[in-house]
Amino acid sequence: MAPPPSTAAEYRALHDLAVAVAEEAAALLLANLHGTRSVDSKTSPTDAVTEMDRASEALIVQRLLAARPDDGLLGEEGASRDGTSGVRWVIDPLDGTVNYLYRRAAFAVSIAAEVDGQPVAGVVVDPQRGETFHAWLGGGAWLNDARIHTSDIATLDRTLVGTGFDYVPEHRRRQGVMLAEIIDVVRDIRRAGSAALDLCAVACGRLDAYYERGPHWWDAAAGSLIVREAGGMAEALHPPVLPEGAWAIDTWIASAPAVADDFRALIVQAARAAEA
Repeated sequence: MAPPPSTAAEYRALHDLAVAVAEEAAALLLANLHGTRSVDSKTSPTDAVTEMDRASEALIVQRLLAARPDDGLLGEEGASRDGTSGVRWVIDPLDGTVNYLYRRAAFAVSIAAEVDGQPVAGVVVDPQRGETFHAWLGGGAWLNDARIHTSDIATLDRTLVGTGFDYVPEHRRRQGVMLAEIIDVVRDIRRAGSAALDLCAVACGRLDAYYERGPHWWDAAAGSLIVREAGGMAEALHPPVLPEGAWAIDTWIASAPAVADDFRALIVQAARAAEA
């Protein structure tokens, strides 16, 4: 059995496969954007999943396993298998399903390759804007063919912040408390509806920071690598950094480097207020 990938060239090869597969899945989503939807729900009646989430994941799984049959998988819509290669693919086949359902902007395909639990290659494709955000470990972050970097913002009062909200009503109420603690400290708040694209917005300076309580690993695996390769901070906060109450779930944060410490402290303070 070959050892798992460990060199920049091997990470780049995983990256190249991820980009090709994600762009194919994104084209599928775009071609069917105006079709008739079949909609089910997941965690709550407003948490939608469509036949296109499943079709996109099926395409991605088929392409990845055709190229690398010994790899593992973790997909939002149920794809799961243990591999023997040391590589696992983390897949969000349609991040921003509600936006897709309403034919709004801000939905994406996100694919990451991880080794030993750490992303080494990642891609997030925005089909409507024709934008592919991509990175591999040590290779920098890119938007299509251009290198990208986080902003140079240095104070919270000039920081434009993205966020998102849960579909469970009780969680949304707590997120409202968090928002109230944050909104008068920063420049302003934006809510687009795709965690993957919010992370990429931090990576290219369209946002200065991002936080959200509750995204899953498939939402953040690719985008967090892209942020870090763009020079920024991206991490998941969890207890005991956050309070260990009834709402003890991870909060993902990302930011430009100069505000990272202050932004992290602000989010921890806001989370404690929401738990009180």
